Amino acid sequence: MTSDPREQEPTTTGAGAEPIGSDGLTVGRAAALVGVSVKTLHHWDAIGLVRPGGRTWAGYRVYSGDDVARIHRVLVYRELGFPLAEIGRLLDDPAVDARDHLRRQRSQLVERISRLQQMLGAVDRMMEASRTGMRLTPEEQVEIFGDDWQPAWVDEAEERWGDTAQWAQYAERAAGMTPEDWKGVAAATDALNADLAAALRAGVVPGSDAANALAERHRAMMSTYFDCTHAMQACMGRLFVGDPRFAGFYEGVAPGLTVWMHDVIFANAEANGVDPETATWE
Repeated sequence: MTSDPREQEPTTTGAGAEPIGSDGLTVGRAAALVGVSVKTLHHWDAIGLVRPGGRTWAGYRVYSGDDVARIHRVLVYRELGFPLAEIGRLLDDPAVDARDHLRRQRSQLVERISRLQQMLGAVDRMMEASRTGMRLTPEEQVEIFGDDWQPAWVDEAEERWGDTAQWAQYAERAAGMTPEDWKGVAAATDALNADLAAALRAGVVPGSDAANALAERHRAMMSTYFDCTHAMQACMGRLFVGDPRFAGFYEGVAPGLTVWMHDVIFANAEANGVDPETATWE
């Protein structure tokens, strides 16, 4: 049994009686009121951050209204990430009055709320993106991307890459895109494919400046969905020739485009310090 009054709670004087110390709050009642532990208040007392300034007639230390207000200010600063030593200096600064403290805390809280609202918006967009991340109906997908588009491809892509950071990026970005945004992406993709086919027919050599520029346009197009590195693009180049569906798509744009695209991507990756044969998805 400790003799430290801080460690003791006043008893009641009888059944249904109010706790002794009605002229202030005991440490237990103060802790319950502000939502911290008794241990926390004892620590703040020990370091001089918040000390109960009153005593009952029986000698118990109690927190006054001003003490509780100080606890609330400590909690605000702690929520904002200030260390306890800095909080003590801020609260005890004689050059700053209580209203200045409150204005400062309010300003910092508004900034924090703004940041949290931005984070909440990002989470909401990801949730709104649903399982696939694309807010387009299957009919809208076919209308925008053409009759050859298969909505099931999105499900297959999620099954294959759904646990990657890049898919999370795609889901968040797709959630904020309107049908008009997707039409713009589709038009830009068609224009790129047309330029790739034209370069193939013109005999543009992989590794040339013109070919590297097209490879970078392709990488920038993929970065619409996620941050595409040269290593990731090299992985795509391998996929283009290894997956019959990708090969079929590019061969439909222009015969021979699949292998040429593979070679263009590989040459550009090498020019940027990446070994395309051993590149990994990172």
